Amino acid sequence: MYHNRIIDKWLEEWASRKSRKPLLLRGARQVGKSSAVRHLGEKFENFVEINLEKNSSYISIFKENLDVRRIVSQLAVIEEKTIEPGKTLLFIDEIQMSAEAIMSLRFFKEDLPDLHVIAAGSLLEFALEEIPTFGVGRIHSMFMFPMTFDEFLMANGEERLITARNAAQASNPLPSSLYEKIISLFRTYILVGGMPEAVSKWVDTHDYIACQEIQDDIVVSYEDDFSKYKKKADPVLLRQTLHSVATQITEKFVYSKVSGDYKASEVKKALEMLSMAGLIIPITHSDANGIPLESDADNSYRKMLMLDTGLALRILNMTLGNISELTTHILTSNVTDLVNKGPMAEMVAGLEILHNKAPNLRYELYYWQRMSKSSNSEVDYLISHNQTVLPIEVKAGIQGGMKSLWLFMHEKKLHSAIRCSLENYGEFDYIDKEADNEVRHVSICPLFALSQLEASEVK
Repeated sequence: MYHNRIIDKWLEEWASRKSRKPLLLRGARQVGKSSAVRHLGEKFENFVEINLEKNSSYISIFKENLDVRRIVSQLAVIEEKTIEPGKTLLFIDEIQMSAEAIMSLRFFKEDLPDLHVIAAGSLLEFALEEIPTFGVGRIHSMFMFPMTFDEFLMANGEERLITARNAAQASNPLPSSLYEKIISLFRTYILVGGMPEAVSKWVDTHDYIACQEIQDDIVVSYEDDFSKYKKKADPVLLRQTLHSVATQITEKFVYSKVSGDYKASEVKKALEMLSMAGLIIPITHSDANGIPLESDADNSYRKMLMLDTGLALRILNMTLGNISELTTHILTSNVTDLVNKGPMAEMVAGLEILHNKAPNLRYELYYWQRMSKSSNSEVDYLISHNQTVLPIEVKAGIQGGMKSLWLFMHEKKLHSAIRCSLENYGEFDYIDKEADNEVRHVSICPLFALSQLEASEVK
Protein backbone atom coordinates (compact mmCIF):
# COMPACT_ATOMS: atom_id res chain seq x y z
CA MET A 1 0.00 0.00 0.00
CA TYR A 2 1.29 3.44 -0.93
CA HIS A 3 1.32 6.04 1.81
CA ASN A 4 0.99 9.62 0.61
CA ARG A 5 4.12 11.71 0.71
CA ILE A 6 4.58 15.47 0.88
CA ILE A 7 6.63 15.33 -2.32
CA ASP A 8 3.56 14.05 -4.20
CA LYS A 9 2.18 17.56 -4.64
CA TRP A 10 5.55 18.77 -5.92
CA LEU A 11 5.70 15.95 -8.44
CA GLU A 12 2.15 16.66 -9.59
CA GLU A 13 2.95 20.34 -9.97
CA TRP A 14 6.01 19.46 -12.06
CA ALA A 15 3.92 17.14 -14.24
CA SER A 16 1.25 19.82 -14.81
CA ARG A 17 3.64 22.46 -16.14
CA LYS A 18 3.32 23.34 -19.80
CA SER A 19 7.06 23.68 -19.96
CA ARG A 20 9.15 21.36 -17.83
CA LYS A 21 12.62 19.89 -17.60
CA PRO A 22 13.40 16.21 -17.09
CA LEU A 23 13.32 15.51 -13.36
CA LEU A 24 16.10 13.89 -11.36
CA LEU A 25 14.85 12.51 -8.05
CA ARG A 26 17.73 12.30 -5.58
CA GLY A 27 18.07 10.73 -2.14
CA ALA A 28 19.38 7.74 -0.20
CA ARG A 29 18.36 4.21 -1.06
CA GLN A 30 14.95 3.03 0.17
CA VAL A 31 13.50 6.42 1.08
CA GLY A 32 10.61 5.88 -1.35
CA LYS A 33 11.74 7.50 -4.61
CA SER A 34 10.55 4.74 -6.94
CA SER A 35 7.23 4.33 -5.13
CA ALA A 36 6.53 8.07 -5.39
CA VAL A 37 7.20 8.04 -9.13
CA ARG A 38 4.98 4.98 -9.66
CA HIS A 39 2.24 6.72 -7.69
CA LEU A 40 2.54 9.71 -10.02
CA GLY A 41 2.50 7.31 -12.99
CA GLU A 42 -1.05 6.28 -12.08
CA LYS A 43 -2.21 9.70 -13.28
CA PHE A 44 -0.87 9.10 -16.80
CA GLU A 45 -2.41 7.20 -19.64
CA ASN A 46 0.84 5.25 -20.00
CA PHE A 47 3.62 4.57 -17.51
CA VAL A 48 6.91 3.03 -18.64
CA GLU A 49 9.54 2.07 -16.06
CA ILE A 50 12.98 0.75 -16.89
CA ASN A 51 15.56 -0.24 -14.29
CA LEU A 52 19.17 -0.09 -15.44
CA GLU A 53 20.38 -2.17 -12.50
CA LYS A 54 17.86 -4.99 -12.79
CA ASN A 55 18.12 -5.13 -16.58
CA SER A 56 21.56 -3.99 -17.69
CA SER A 57 20.74 -4.73 -21.34
CA TYR A 58 18.98 -1.35 -21.46
CA ILE A 59 22.33 0.37 -20.91
CA SER A 60 23.47 -0.47 -24.45
CA ILE A 61 20.58 1.55 -25.88
CA PHE A 62 22.10 4.70 -24.40
CA LYS A 63 25.65 3.88 -25.49
CA GLU A 64 25.03 4.07 -29.25
CA ASN A 65 24.35 7.81 -29.23
CA LEU A 66 22.26 10.34 -27.30
CA ASP A 67 19.49 10.70 -29.86
CA VAL A 68 16.54 10.59 -27.48
CA ARG A 69 14.02 10.00 -30.27
CA ARG A 70 15.85 6.80 -31.17
CA ILE A 71 16.20 5.85 -27.49
CA VAL A 72 12.48 6.31 -26.83
CA SER A 73 11.52 4.42 -29.97
CA GLN A 74 13.66 1.42 -29.03
CA LEU A 75 12.43 1.43 -25.42
CA ALA A 76 8.83 1.42 -26.67
CA VAL A 77 9.53 -1.63 -28.83
CA ILE A 78 11.30 -3.55 -26.03
CA GLU A 79 8.65 -2.70 -23.44
CA GLU A 80 5.80 -3.17 -25.92
CA LYS A 81 4.24 0.03 -24.61
CA THR A 82 3.33 3.35 -26.11
CA ILE A 83 5.63 6.22 -25.21
CA GLU A 84 3.78 9.32 -26.35
CA PRO A 85 4.61 12.88 -25.31
CA GLY A 86 1.88 14.36 -23.14
CA LYS A 87 0.38 10.96 -22.29
CA THR A 88 3.32 8.88 -21.01
CA LEU A 89 5.54 9.12 -17.95
CA LEU A 90 8.93 7.55 -18.66
CA PHE A 91 10.77 6.51 -15.49
CA ILE A 92 14.46 5.58 -15.70
CA ASP A 93 15.37 4.00 -12.37
CA GLU A 94 18.90 3.27 -11.10
CA ILE A 95 20.18 5.67 -13.75
CA GLN A 96 23.55 5.88 -12.00
CA MET A 97 24.44 2.62 -13.79
CA SER A 98 24.95 4.52 -17.07
CA ALA A 99 26.75 7.84 -17.48
CA GLU A 100 25.33 8.01 -21.00
CA ALA A 101 21.78 7.66 -19.69
CA ILE A 102 22.40 10.51 -17.26
CA MET A 103 23.81 12.68 -20.04
CA SER A 104 20.84 11.88 -22.28
CA LEU A 105 18.47 13.67 -19.88
CA ARG A 106 19.53 17.09 -21.13
CA PHE A 107 18.47 16.19 -24.68
CA PHE A 108 14.94 15.27 -23.62
CA LYS A 109 14.47 18.94 -22.76
CA GLU A 110 15.79 19.99 -26.17
CA ASP A 111 14.38 17.31 -28.50
CA LEU A 112 11.31 15.85 -26.71
CA PRO A 113 10.20 18.65 -24.37
CA ASP A 114 6.61 17.37 -24.09
CA LEU A 115 7.58 13.92 -22.83
CA HIS A 116 7.45 13.54 -19.03
CA VAL A 117 10.77 11.99 -17.94
CA ILE A 118 11.86 11.20 -14.38
CA ALA A 119 15.13 9.53 -13.40
CA ALA A 120 16.25 8.29 -9.99
CA GLY A 121 18.96 6.13 -8.53
CA SER A 122 20.85 5.05 -5.46
CA LEU A 123 24.40 6.36 -5.02
CA LEU A 124 23.50 8.81 -7.77
CA GLU A 125 25.64 11.58 -6.31
CA PHE A 126 28.81 9.60 -7.03
CA ALA A 127 27.91 9.34 -10.71
CA LEU A 128 26.97 13.01 -10.91
CA GLU A 129 30.30 14.00 -9.38
CA GLU A 130 32.07 12.52 -12.39
CA ILE A 131 29.92 14.48 -14.87
CA PRO A 132 29.34 17.74 -12.98
CA THR A 133 28.13 19.75 -16.03
CA PHE A 134 25.86 17.04 -17.40
CA GLY A 135 22.71 19.14 -17.57
CA VAL A 136 23.16 22.64 -16.22
CA GLY A 137 19.93 24.53 -16.85
CA ARG A 138 18.26 21.58 -18.59
CA ILE A 139 17.46 19.23 -15.69
CA HIS A 140 15.40 19.85 -12.56
CA SER A 141 16.33 18.10 -9.30
CA MET A 142 14.22 17.21 -6.29
CA PHE A 143 15.58 15.77 -3.07
CA MET A 144 13.75 13.07 -1.13
CA PHE A 145 14.22 11.89 2.46
CA PRO A 146 12.65 9.41 4.89
CA MET A 147 9.08 10.13 5.96
CA THR A 148 8.51 13.13 8.21
CA PHE A 149 6.42 12.98 11.36
CA ASP A 150 3.47 14.44 9.43
CA GLU A 151 3.80 11.70 6.82
CA PHE A 152 3.97 9.13 9.62
CA LEU A 153 0.75 10.57 11.06
CA MET A 154 -0.93 10.43 7.66
CA ALA A 155 0.13 6.82 7.18
CA ASN A 156 -1.53 6.05 10.52
CA GLY A 157 -4.76 7.76 9.51
CA GLU A 158 -4.28 10.75 11.81
CA GLU A 159 -5.16 13.54 9.36
CA ARG A 160 -7.63 15.08 11.83
CA LEU A 161 -4.92 15.25 14.48
CA ILE A 162 -2.70 17.11 12.01
CA THR A 163 -5.50 19.58 11.33
CA ALA A 164 -6.05 20.16 15.06
CA ARG A 165 -2.34 20.62 15.66
CA ASN A 166 -2.00 23.09 12.80
CA ALA A 167 -4.83 25.17 14.26
CA ALA A 168 -3.13 25.39 17.66
CA GLN A 169 -0.93 28.30 18.69
CA ALA A 170 0.52 29.96 21.77
CA SER A 171 -2.80 31.60 22.65
CA ASN A 172 -4.74 28.44 21.85
CA PRO A 173 -2.64 25.35 22.70
CA LEU A 174 -3.70 21.78 22.08
CA PRO A 175 -6.27 20.31 24.49
CA SER A 176 -4.61 17.90 26.93
CA SER A 177 -6.18 14.80 25.35
CA LEU A 178 -4.86 15.63 21.87
CA TYR A 179 -1.51 16.73 23.33
CA GLU A 180 -1.04 13.39 25.08
CA LYS A 181 -2.04 11.51 21.94
CA ILE A 182 0.40 13.31 19.69
CA ILE A 183 3.21 12.89 22.23
CA SER A 184 2.58 9.13 22.27
CA LEU A 185 2.69 8.99 18.47
CA PHE A 186 5.87 11.06 18.43
CA ARG A 187 7.57 8.59 20.77
CA THR A 188 6.61 5.81 18.37
CA TYR A 189 7.92 7.80 15.43
CA ILE A 190 11.34 8.14 17.04
CA LEU A 191 11.59 4.34 17.34
CA VAL A 192 10.03 3.41 14.01
CA GLY A 193 11.63 6.23 12.07
CA GLY A 194 10.61 7.29 8.60
CA MET A 195 11.86 4.58 6.27
CA PRO A 196 8.70 3.77 4.26
CA GLU A 197 9.00 -0.01 4.63
CA ALA A 198 9.35 0.26 8.41
CA VAL A 199 6.41 2.68 8.63
CA SER A 200 4.25 0.33 6.54
CA LYS A 201 5.17 -2.56 8.82
CA TRP A 202 4.19 -0.48 11.87
CA VAL A 203 0.86 0.48 10.30
CA ASP A 204 0.14 -3.18 9.55
CA THR A 205 1.39 -4.80 12.76
CA HIS A 206 2.14 -2.23 15.51
CA ASP A 207 5.08 -4.53 16.27
CA TYR A 208 8.36 -2.81 17.13
CA ILE A 209 10.35 -6.04 16.71
CA ALA A 210 9.01 -6.50 13.16
CA CYS A 211 10.04 -2.92 12.36
CA GLN A 212 13.49 -3.51 13.80
CA GLU A 213 14.01 -6.49 11.51
CA ILE A 214 13.31 -4.27 8.52
CA GLN A 215 15.61 -1.57 9.86
CA ASP A 216 18.39 -4.12 10.33
CA ASP A 217 17.94 -5.28 6.71
CA ILE A 218 18.17 -1.66 5.50
CA VAL A 219 21.36 -1.04 7.47
CA VAL A 220 22.91 -4.22 6.05
CA SER A 221 21.92 -3.18 2.51
CA TYR A 222 23.59 0.20 3.06
CA GLU A 223 26.75 -1.51 4.26
CA ASP A 224 26.65 -3.88 1.29
CA ASP A 225 26.68 -0.78 -0.94
CA PHE A 226 29.97 0.41 0.52
CA SER A 227 31.93 -1.63 -2.01
CA LYS A 228 30.25 0.41 -4.76
CA TYR A 229 31.49 3.79 -3.49
CA LYS A 230 33.73 4.16 -6.54
CA LYS A 231 36.66 2.61 -4.64
CA LYS A 232 37.19 5.95 -2.89
CA ALA A 233 37.08 4.62 0.65
CA ASP A 234 37.69 1.35 2.46
CA PRO A 235 34.31 -0.39 3.11
CA VAL A 236 35.46 -1.34 6.61
CA LEU A 237 36.29 2.30 7.35
CA LEU A 238 32.92 3.38 5.97
CA ARG A 239 31.16 0.95 8.28
CA GLN A 240 33.21 2.01 11.32
CA THR A 241 32.58 5.68 10.52
CA LEU A 242 28.83 5.18 10.11
CA HIS A 243 28.66 3.40 13.46
CA SER A 244 30.76 6.13 15.07
CA VAL A 245 28.35 8.77 13.76
CA ALA A 246 25.54 6.94 15.55
CA THR A 247 27.44 7.05 18.85
CA GLN A 248 28.42 10.72 18.42
CA ILE A 249 25.03 12.07 17.30
CA THR A 250 24.60 15.78 18.14
CA GLU A 251 28.18 16.02 19.45
CA LYS A 252 31.09 17.66 17.65
CA PHE A 253 32.38 14.77 15.59
CA VAL A 254 35.78 13.52 16.75
CA TYR A 255 37.74 11.60 14.12
CA SER A 256 39.82 9.72 16.67
CA LYS A 257 36.70 8.00 18.07
CA VAL A 258 36.33 5.96 14.87
CA SER A 259 37.47 2.41 15.58
CA GLY A 260 40.65 1.31 13.86
CA ASP A 261 43.99 2.89 13.13
CA TYR A 262 42.81 5.44 10.58
CA LYS A 263 44.19 8.87 9.77
CA ALA A 264 41.96 11.89 10.22
CA SER A 265 42.12 12.53 6.48
CA GLU A 266 40.80 9.02 5.81
CA VAL A 267 37.90 9.44 8.23
CA LYS A 268 37.12 12.83 6.71
CA LYS A 269 36.91 11.23 3.27
CA ALA A 270 34.64 8.50 4.63
CA LEU A 271 32.33 11.14 6.11
CA GLU A 272 32.18 12.86 2.73
CA MET A 273 31.23 9.58 1.05
CA LEU A 274 28.51 8.80 3.59
CA SER A 275 27.15 12.32 3.23
CA MET A 276 27.05 12.03 -0.56
CA ALA A 277 25.17 8.74 -0.21
CA GLY A 278 22.62 10.52 1.99
CA LEU A 279 23.26 8.32 5.04
CA ILE A 280 24.54 11.10 7.27
CA ILE A 281 23.81 14.82 7.46
CA PRO A 282 26.42 17.32 8.63
CA ILE A 283 25.56 20.26 10.87
CA THR A 284 28.18 22.95 10.35
CA HIS A 285 29.26 25.63 12.80
CA SER A 286 28.48 29.19 11.73
CA ASP A 287 29.45 32.40 13.48
CA ALA A 288 26.02 33.60 12.31
CA ASN A 289 26.87 37.25 11.94
CA GLY A 290 24.23 37.52 9.25
CA ILE A 291 22.58 35.93 6.23
CA PRO A 292 23.58 33.72 4.48
CA LEU A 293 24.73 31.46 7.29
CA GLU A 294 27.22 29.65 5.03
CA SER A 295 29.25 32.85 4.67
CA ASP A 296 30.35 32.44 8.32
CA ALA A 297 30.56 28.63 8.29
CA ASP A 298 33.55 26.65 9.51
CA ASN A 299 33.64 23.10 8.13
CA SER A 300 36.25 22.04 10.70
CA TYR A 301 33.54 22.16 13.39
CA ARG A 302 30.78 19.76 12.52
CA LYS A 303 28.23 17.54 14.18
CA MET A 304 26.66 14.62 12.34
CA LEU A 305 23.16 13.22 12.16
CA MET A 306 21.95 9.90 10.78
CA LEU A 307 19.31 10.14 8.06
CA ASP A 308 16.71 8.41 10.26
CA THR A 309 16.17 7.94 14.01
CA GLY A 310 14.99 4.34 13.65
CA LEU A 311 18.11 3.36 11.72
CA ALA A 312 20.31 5.24 14.18
CA LEU A 313 18.87 3.21 17.05
CA ARG A 314 19.49 -0.04 15.20
CA ILE A 315 23.10 0.90 14.49
CA LEU A 316 23.55 1.82 18.16
CA ASN A 317 22.24 -1.62 19.05
CA MET A 318 24.75 -3.21 16.66
CA THR A 319 27.56 -1.04 18.00
CA LEU A 320 26.87 -0.90 21.72
CA GLY A 321 24.88 -4.08 22.23
CA ASN A 322 21.55 -4.13 24.03
CA ILE A 323 20.04 -0.61 24.09
CA SER A 324 16.71 -1.60 25.61
CA GLU A 325 17.25 0.97 28.36
CA LEU A 326 17.39 3.73 25.74
CA THR A 327 14.28 2.52 23.92
CA THR A 328 12.43 2.23 27.22
CA HIS A 329 13.49 5.80 28.00
CA ILE A 330 12.02 6.98 24.68
CA LEU A 331 8.71 5.23 25.34
CA THR A 332 8.21 6.00 29.02
CA SER A 333 10.22 8.99 30.26
CA ASN A 334 8.48 12.27 31.00
CA VAL A 335 8.67 14.85 28.24
CA THR A 336 11.36 16.89 30.00
CA ASP A 337 13.70 13.91 30.36
CA LEU A 338 12.99 12.74 26.81
CA VAL A 339 14.26 16.05 25.45
CA ASN A 340 17.06 16.77 27.91
CA LYS A 341 18.51 13.28 28.33
CA GLY A 342 19.84 11.58 25.23
CA PRO A 343 20.41 12.80 21.68
CA MET A 344 17.28 11.55 19.92
CA ALA A 345 15.11 14.63 20.46
CA GLU A 346 17.83 16.95 19.15
CA MET A 347 18.44 14.63 16.22
CA VAL A 348 14.78 14.37 15.20
CA ALA A 349 14.50 18.16 15.45
CA GLY A 350 17.27 18.59 12.89
CA LEU A 351 15.76 15.99 10.60
CA GLU A 352 12.32 17.58 10.81
CA ILE A 353 13.76 21.03 10.05
CA LEU A 354 15.57 19.66 7.01
CA HIS A 355 12.97 17.22 5.69
CA ASN A 356 10.13 19.76 5.77
CA LYS A 357 11.95 22.14 3.44
CA ALA A 358 10.84 22.45 -0.18
CA PRO A 359 12.39 19.50 -2.06
CA ASN A 360 13.64 21.44 -5.07
CA LEU A 361 16.73 22.87 -3.36
CA ARG A 362 19.62 21.42 -1.38
CA TYR A 363 19.70 22.74 2.19
CA GLU A 364 22.38 22.68 4.88
CA LEU A 365 22.03 22.61 8.67
CA TYR A 366 23.97 24.98 10.91
CA TYR A 367 24.62 25.43 14.63
CA TRP A 368 26.58 27.87 16.77
CA GLN A 369 29.07 27.41 19.55
CA ARG A 370 31.18 29.98 21.28
CA MET A 371 34.79 29.50 20.24
CA SER A 372 36.33 29.83 23.67
CA LYS A 373 38.08 27.15 25.72
CA SER A 374 36.34 28.37 28.85
CA SER A 375 32.87 28.30 27.31
CA ASN A 376 30.54 25.48 26.38
CA SER A 377 27.80 27.73 25.02
CA GLU A 378 26.02 26.23 22.04
CA VAL A 379 22.79 26.78 20.10
CA ASP A 380 21.51 23.61 18.45
CA TYR A 381 20.25 24.93 15.10
CA LEU A 382 20.24 28.14 13.11
CA ILE A 383 17.96 28.89 10.18
CA SER A 384 17.25 31.87 7.97
CA HIS A 385 13.81 33.35 8.63
CA ASN A 386 12.47 36.65 7.30
CA GLN A 387 15.95 37.70 6.16
CA THR A 388 17.52 37.26 9.59
CA VAL A 389 19.08 34.54 11.74
CA LEU A 390 16.63 32.53 13.82
CA PRO A 391 18.20 30.40 16.59
CA ILE A 392 16.50 27.16 17.63
CA GLU A 393 17.27 25.63 21.01
CA VAL A 394 16.12 22.06 21.60
CA LYS A 395 15.44 22.09 25.30
CA ALA A 396 12.69 21.29 27.78
CA GLY A 397 14.04 23.40 30.61
CA ILE A 398 12.69 26.68 31.95
CA GLN A 399 13.98 30.12 30.98
CA GLY A 400 16.88 30.01 33.41
CA GLY A 401 18.26 26.91 31.73
CA MET A 402 18.75 28.64 28.39
CA LYS A 403 21.94 30.60 29.03
CA SER A 404 23.47 29.71 25.66
CA LEU A 405 20.47 31.05 23.80
CA TRP A 406 20.40 34.30 25.79
CA LEU A 407 24.13 34.75 25.23
CA PHE A 408 23.78 34.17 21.50
CA MET A 409 20.83 36.54 21.13
CA HIS A 410 22.66 39.20 23.14
CA GLU A 411 25.87 38.92 21.10
CA LYS A 412 24.08 38.89 17.74
CA LYS A 413 21.48 41.51 18.74
CA LEU A 414 18.57 39.21 17.88
CA HIS A 415 15.06 39.63 19.22
CA SER A 416 13.41 36.34 18.24
CA ALA A 417 14.19 32.68 18.88
CA ILE A 418 12.55 29.27 19.04
CA ARG A 419 12.56 26.85 21.94
CA CYS A 420 11.86 23.45 20.50
CA SER A 421 10.61 20.95 23.03
CA LEU A 422 7.77 18.57 23.80
CA GLU A 423 5.90 21.27 25.67
CA ASN A 424 2.58 22.47 24.38
CA TYR A 425 2.51 25.71 22.39
CA GLY A 426 3.54 28.85 24.23
CA GLU A 427 5.75 31.92 24.25
CA PHE A 428 7.57 34.18 26.67
CA ASP A 429 9.81 37.25 26.78
CA TYR A 430 13.21 37.71 28.35
CA ILE A 431 14.42 41.13 29.43
CA ASP A 432 18.10 41.61 28.55
CA LYS A 433 19.29 43.91 31.33
CA GLU A 434 22.77 44.11 29.79
CA ALA A 435 21.30 45.62 26.61
CA ASP A 436 19.21 48.45 28.01
CA ASN A 437 16.35 46.11 28.88
CA GLU A 438 15.78 44.97 25.29
CA VAL A 439 13.06 42.35 24.95
CA ARG A 440 14.05 38.92 23.58
CA HIS A 441 11.00 36.95 22.47
CA VAL A 442 10.95 33.15 22.46
CA SER A 443 8.24 31.10 20.77
CA ILE A 444 7.77 27.50 21.86
CA CYS A 445 7.51 25.22 18.84
CA PRO A 446 6.76 21.63 19.87
CA LEU A 447 8.97 18.98 18.31
CA PHE A 448 5.85 17.45 16.83
CA ALA A 449 5.02 20.72 14.99
CA LEU A 450 8.27 21.55 13.24
CA SER A 451 6.57 21.12 9.87
CA GLN A 452 4.81 24.41 10.67
CA LEU A 453 8.01 26.30 11.50
CA GLU A 454 8.47 27.91 8.07
CA ALA A 455 4.87 29.12 7.97
CA SER A 456 4.76 30.30 11.58
CA GLU A 457 4.75 33.94 12.54
CA VAL A 458 7.86 34.53 14.60
CA LYS A 459 7.72 37.86 16.44
